[in-house]
Amino acid sequence: MEYNDGFLSDEHRELLKCASESVDPSSISPLEIKSPGSPRSPHGKLSPRKGQPVKHDKHSYNGRDGGSGGKGTWGGILDMETDSQLDPRDPNYDSNEEKNQLAASKALSDIEEFKKKATVIIEEYFTTDDIMSAANELRDIGHPSYHYYFVKKLVSLAMDRHAKEREMAAVLLSTLYVEVIEPSHIYLGFSKLVESSDDLYVDIPDAVDILALFIARAVVDDILPPAFLTKQLTSLPEGSKGVEVIKRAEKGYLSAPLHSEVILRRWGGSKNLTVEDVKMKINNLLTEYVSSGDKVEACRCIKDLKVPFFHHDIVKRALILAMEKRAAEGRLLDLLRVAADEGLINSSQISKGFNRLIDTIDDLILDIPSARDLLQSLISKAASEGWLSVSSLMSVYSPPEKHVEENTTRLFKLRATTIIKEYFLTGDILEVMSSLISENLSSPSLNAIFIKKLITLAMDRRNREKEMASVLLTFLCFPPDDAVRGFLLLIESAEDTALDIPAVVEDLAMFLARAVVDEVLAPSHLEEIGSHCEASDSIGSRVLHLAQSLLRAKLSAERILRCWGGGGGSKTGWEIDDVKEKISKLLEEYHSGGELREACRCIKELGMPFFHHEVVKKALVIVMERRNERLWGLLEECHSVGLITMNQFTKGFGRVADCMDDLRLDVPDVEKQYTIYVERAKDKGMLDYTFSTSGLHHVVAIGFY
Repeated sequence: MEYNDGFLSDEHRELLKCASESVDPSSISPLEIKSPGSPRSPHGKLSPRKGQPVKHDKHSYNGRDGGSGGKGTWGGILDMETDSQLDPRDPNYDSNEEKNQLAASKALSDIEEFKKKATVIIEEYFTTDDIMSAANELRDIGHPSYHYYFVKKLVSLAMDRHAKEREMAAVLLSTLYVEVIEPSHIYLGFSKLVESSDDLYVDIPDAVDILALFIARAVVDDILPPAFLTKQLTSLPEGSKGVEVIKRAEKGYLSAPLHSEVILRRWGGSKNLTVEDVKMKINNLLTEYVSSGDKVEACRCIKDLKVPFFHHDIVKRALILAMEKRAAEGRLLDLLRVAADEGLINSSQISKGFNRLIDTIDDLILDIPSARDLLQSLISKAASEGWLSVSSLMSVYSPPEKHVEENTTRLFKLRATTIIKEYFLTGDILEVMSSLISENLSSPSLNAIFIKKLITLAMDRRNREKEMASVLLTFLCFPPDDAVRGFLLLIESAEDTALDIPAVVEDLAMFLARAVVDEVLAPSHLEEIGSHCEASDSIGSRVLHLAQSLLRAKLSAERILRCWGGGGGSKTGWEIDDVKEKISKLLEEYHSGGELREACRCIKELGMPFFHHEVVKKALVIVMERRNERLWGLLEECHSVGLITMNQFTKGFGRVADCMDDLRLDVPDVEKQYTIYVERAKDKGMLDYTFSTSGLHHVVAIGFY
C-alpha cells in the first residue's frame, strides 16, 4: 500500500512535506482539521494520539514483523491503536525520517494551537470592540508566520455575522496592517479567502458579494494593492466563485462613482467618523445643552460619542462657548464639573482641554478681546470647585518662549491660512502661487511655515483636501531644504496635533511618503529628518518608520499616489508602459497641431508628477529628431505654469544624455543640439546652472561641435 493511498488529507500531506523540507509554513494553506478521519479508518482518527500523523516506515509489514498481522489479516499497517516506532537497527533506517516526523508533528501542533487562540481573540474582539487588546494578544501568541490565517479567520467569521462585525473586522485589519501583521500576510490571507470562495458559498449564500466588498474595502483602506485583483484573476480556475468575487470587487465596487465613500459607509461606517464629524457632534451637543440645561442628556451624548481620548476638545469648546455666551458660563461649568465628578471626563483630558485653550489664547483674542482675563476667571472657578488642578496648567499671562513670534510671522500665518482655505474651496493652484508672489509671502524663512500650515489644515479634513495639499506641494517647487524644515516643524508639533487629530501618525507618514514619491523630498532627506527624532518611541520616530515601510512596499509609488483617491482615471492602477504610451500619444497629438492648453491639461490629468521626466525626455528627443521646436514650446509652457518641476526637467535631460549613443544613429549631430537645448533650458530656469554636460566634451573635441 502506497503512502498516498489516503491516510493523510492533502492539506496534512502538504504541511508534512513543508516541515520535512524546513519551509516557512506561511507558504502553505492553513489547515481546516475536521473530526471525521479517513474513510478507511475504523476509528475516524489520524493516529492513536490526537494531531499525530500516521507513521510509515520503509519496513514491509507482515505478521512476523508488524506484530499484528498474520495470514488472512490486514496486518499492522492499519492498526491505529499501535504506536509503531522506527527501529535504528533496521537496515533501511533513515535518521532524517524520524526528524521529519517530529518536525511535522510539531508544525501540526503549533498551527492547531495558533488557530484556537486566534479564534478566541476574534470572538473576544467582536464582543468587546477593543482593538488594542486584540493587537496585544495577537502579538503575545507569537508565530507571525501564521498571521495570514488570522486574516482569513477574521474575515470568514465576520462574513457570517452582521454589518457591525464586518465593519469591526475591516477596522481591525487596517489598524494591524504593518504594525502587527506584515503586508505580505494580509495579501496571503485574502488570497486564501478567494481560493476558498466555493467552500464559503456553501455556508454563506451571499459570500461572493460580502467577500468582494471586503476586498474592495481593503483596497480603499490601502492595505491591499490594486494589483491584487488582476493577479488573482489570472491564477483562479475559470467559472469558480473566486473569479466572481474578483469581478464583483473590481466592476461592482471599485469602478463605481465615489466608490471610496460608498464602500466606507456600506456597513454603517461606525468606525469612519472623521475628526470633523466628531467636532460637529460636540458643537451640537453643547449648543443643545445650553438651550435645555439637561445635564443627564448631555452626559449621555458625551458617552455615546465613544471618544474618551478626544474629551479634551469638549472641555476646550465648552470654555470658548462660555466666553462667547457669558450668560451660559455657569451652566457650562456645571456640566464640566458633573462630567469630572462622575469620571466621564478624566483629569488628564480636562487639563489638556484647558492647556489647548491657553496655547491658542493669542488667536482667540482677535475674536474675544478679553479672552485672557475670562480664561483666568474660568480657571479660578474650576480650581475652587475642585475639578481642575492648576499645577498642571501653563501660565495664561506668560506663554512659553516658543509661542512668542514676530509680528510678520503671525501675519503670514493668518494670511497663509486664508490662502489655503480658499484653495481647498476653488482648487486653483495658480491663484495660490500668484498670491504668494504678489503679496511677497514666499521666502525661504516662511516656506517651511506654509508647508506646516498646509498639511496641518489638510489632516483635519477629508481625503479630497489631503490630495489637494499634496498636489499643491508638488507645484510650489519649494527648495528641498525648506520642505525638510516644514516636515520637521510638523513632527515637532505632532504631540499637540494629536490632541485634535488622533490619526496624526498615519496621516503625517503618508504625507511624508507622498512627498518622496512626488520628488518634493529625496529619500536621503528621510535620514536627515530621522536624525532629529529624539527617542525611538517618539511620534517622530513612528512617523518616519511608517513612511519608510510604505515606501518599501511593492508598487509603493502607485499605491501612495492613490492613497487619497488621486491619480486620475477610473482604473485601479496603470502600468508604466500604459503611462509611456499615453505620454507618446499626447505629444504626437500636440505636435500634429493640438492646442497648448489641452496638452497641459492631459499632462496634468496623468496624475503622475513623479513621472514627468518621461514627458521631458520624449519631447526633447522628438524636437531633436524632427528639428521642430513646437514641443519645446510645450516644455517652456509646462515650466512657466509650474506643471513640470526643475527636478523633473533635470532627470529628463539626464535620461536623454544616457541614451545618447542610440540617438546618434538617427541624429548625427545630437550632441550639438543637446548642448544647445541645455543652455536654453538654463536660461529659462528649467535647469539649474550647475547642470553639467561634461560627459559630452569628448565628443565636442573630436569634431561634433
